[in-house]
Amino acid sequence: MTCFENGTNTNNTIRFTTGQPNQKNNDRIDQLAKPEWFKTKFVQNKFTEHISALMGSYNLHSVCESAHCPNIHECWSMGTATFMVMGEVCTRGCRFCAIKTMAQPPPLDPNEPENLAAAVSSLNLKYIVITSVARDDLEDDGSGHFAQCIRAIKRKMPQLIVEVLVPDFKAKKFAIQKIVDAKPDVVSHNVETVERLTRNIRDIRAKYRQSLEALALYRELSEGKIITKSGMMVGLGETEEEVRQTMKDLRDIGVELFTIGQYLRPTQEVRYVPVKEYVHPDVFKKYEQMGYDAGFKYVASGPFVRSSYKAAEPFIANLIESRI
Repeated sequence: MTCFENGTNTNNTIRFTTGQPNQKNNDRIDQLAKPEWFKTKFVQNKFTEHISALMGSYNLHSVCESAHCPNIHECWSMGTATFMVMGEVCTRGCRFCAIKTMAQPPPLDPNEPENLAAAVSSLNLKYIVITSVARDDLEDDGSGHFAQCIRAIKRKMPQLIVEVLVPDFKAKKFAIQKIVDAKPDVVSHNVETVERLTRNIRDIRAKYRQSLEALALYRELSEGKIITKSGMMVGLGETEEEVRQTMKDLRDIGVELFTIGQYLRPTQEVRYVPVKEYVHPDVFKKYEQMGYDAGFKYVASGPFVRSSYKAAEPFIANLIESRI
């Protein structure tokens, strides 16, 4: 799963459990109080109610809900949502993500592309983000279905800017070509963490170098026409130098947009890795400057930043317009 919409804990503490993911034990538990800067706004208005109703009426899913995103009320109150296609069950079991997992998820819904387009058109948006679960059970990893969703939206709303937050599709060239042919404006795929921590944080099928290979293919196959974007979490035990190296790795393959935010443990279940550190906002400011120094055209850096967070939308719209 390429999810960066990590869970939020409504309690005031994060519990640290020792032991391996599959152990069921009551080892020593430490508590880390959330710092003062960890506060989110709870907003509910006609937009939040409308988006929630849309999900149910069209049998759609939002990663905002499924992944417990801490920005859900802020984004929904402004009429922004990230739609999740190919169901709400992922074939991968990353240790940071709240999405449900299963080796053989239910079949894809053939009506989903048109339902999605109908729902999106009713929101009167200028920018939409579509993401998905990973579907390793399918020959093309679901890329064909994802491409159909993009095309359905583009047919109904040709002026809408479409950003897709995609799985790695195992870096299969034919699968990535399907996404490229559907002509999304922005393709985002997250490396999630630094290379050293990847094996412990992500599913065994999600490899750091594989993610870089997939991102490079979007640039190659679209001849640089598709804007590429990636993001990562901090607070997992990474070093500043490792963050810098991750930025360099992404810039070396032409990634233009970068997001970096705080990891939050979805729940206290042992399978989720604990938070090692709450990164101070001043450090996020440093990472932001580091990103610009590395050559990214846009950097979103902050405790609550997530890969589909709305902050970058005006910049991306201007970037696309400048290339027309």
